[in-house]
Amino acid sequence: MDRLTALQVFRHVAELNSFAAAGRRLGLSPPAVSKNIAELEAHVGVRLVHRTTRRMALTDEGRVYLEHVTRGLDALNDADRALCPVKTAPTGTLRVSAPMTVTLTRLSSVIPGFLAAHPGLTLDLHLDDRRVDIVREGFDLAIRGTDHLDDSSLIARKLAVMRHALCGAPSYFAAHGVPRTPADLTGMHAVRFSLSGHADVWEFRKDGRVERVAVRGQYSVSSSLAVRDALRAGLGISLIPLPYVAEDLAQGRLHAVLTDWQTVETTLHAIYPSRQHVAPKLRAFLDFLIGAFAEEAD
Repeated sequence: MDRLTALQVFRHVAELNSFAAAGRRLGLSPPAVSKNIAELEAHVGVRLVHRTTRRMALTDEGRVYLEHVTRGLDALNDADRALCPVKTAPTGTLRVSAPMTVTLTRLSSVIPGFLAAHPGLTLDLHLDDRRVDIVREGFDLAIRGTDHLDDSSLIARKLAVMRHALCGAPSYFAAHGVPRTPADLTGMHAVRFSLSGHADVWEFRKDGRVERVAVRGQYSVSSSLAVRDALRAGLGISLIPLPYVAEDLAQGRLHAVLTDWQTVETTLHAIYPSRQHVAPKLRAFLDFLIGAFAEEAD
């Protein structure tokens, strides 16, 4: 027995005082209506409807049961209606995890505009460079930067590709020389971003050749902004995403070297649990992210 269907049949039979009229309203045949009522009576163990070939009426037990069934079905309908705004408009709380530097340099200035456009939405943004477990930790979406995306049941939407620059301050190169080949990096002071997958070995490619250089230095840090500050201070050289130092390069605070070699790229993805039943709040934020990074690339 489909209990929900049987309850709906019982309610309509009682309200219309007719098996045939209930069947017409529900699109069921008379035998199907009778079967649902009989199965419901067998389930509750009492007769709910007195019926003859000429008339029908609820039993005393049927009237008591109808009162509770009506409240229950109305509550279910109210629950469905309560979700209608959620299914059509971006509302509720959206929990997002994002890398700190990406957010501070590329998103935080435009997030207020996104929220102004969606007044029913609350954004709970966690800035954290670690790789979060979005399902276990209850995030709707995570922005993740990597040069290799692990196989996963999660959905990944590509947002942008960030090329890296090998750079340092003019004062550092004046004191230690300008490298002409990757091999010249040996012995130079490397400022390493500790959360990257290439913190200790830097790879360079040119004309089909690949050169890997093991680097060392006295400073390893888990923030790209801290790496940038160390470069500005002349502490050493580093591979750093180009958007983080574009202004420094333009103004001469930092110089890029080995620019005729290709090196690592970091791809930014929006990671979320499933393509099915994507909530409007998540869809709105995805569209915002895609637009924000597309505008910056133009």
